Amino acid sequence: MATASLKKYELPPLPYAPDALEPHISKEQLSLHHDKHHQGYVTGANANLEKLEKARQEGTEVDMKAILKELSFNIGGHVLHTLFWPTMAPAGKGGGGKPGGALADRIDQEWGSFERFKAEFTKAAASVEGSGWAALAYCTMTDRPMIMQIEKHNNHVYPTFRILMVLDMWEHAYYVDQRNNKGQFIDAFWNVVNWDAVNKRFENL
Repeated sequence: MATASLKKYELPPLPYAPDALEPHISKEQLSLHHDKHHQGYVTGANANLEKLEKARQEGTEVDMKAILKELSFNIGGHVLHTLFWPTMAPAGKGGGGKPGGALADRIDQEWGSFERFKAEFTKAAASVEGSGWAALAYCTMTDRPMIMQIEKHNNHVYPTFRILMVLDMWEHAYYVDQRNNKGQFIDAFWNVVNWDAVNKRFENL
C-alpha cells in the first residue's frame, strides 16, 4: 500500500513578523508559541498518522482508542492554533478596537452590546479549567453566535459549529510575558484582535 503521496499537516507561517504584536505579545513569547508549541502538535499529528499507516501496511494491531485520542488532541491543537494567528493583528494596523459590519450587528443582537460580549468572553477565557481555549462560534441550526469554552484542544467542542475567533488560554500562550497572570494576557489580546478576519469568517458561514 503506497503512502508517499498522502498529505501531511504543515506549520503555517505567521501572518506578521514575530515582533509585530509588541508590546502586547512579545517576540519571544510569540516565537516560542508558534515555532515550538504549534509545531509540536503538527509533528504529533503526523506521527500519529504514520503509526496508523504503518499498521495498515504491515497488518499489525494498534491501540486504536489511545492513538485516536492522541490524534484528536494533536489535530485540535493544530486547527485551533491555525485559526489563532490570523485572529490577531498589530495594534493600530488592524488589531484592537471593536468589530464592525454584520458581525457587530449580530453581537449586539445576541448580547445587547459589544461590552457585554467582551465581558462574557473574558470570563469564559479566565475560567477555563487547566489548559484550554475560549472561542466565539456560530450555530447554524439556531442562527446564533455562541461562546465556547474548550478544554485542552478537543473537549467540550460544539460539534459542527463554525469557529469565528479563538483565544489560547494554555500557559504556553502567555507565561513568558505575564507569568501566571491570565487576566493581563486576556487584556493584551483585546488590543490585537483582528476584527476584519473574524468578520470575514462570519460572512463566509
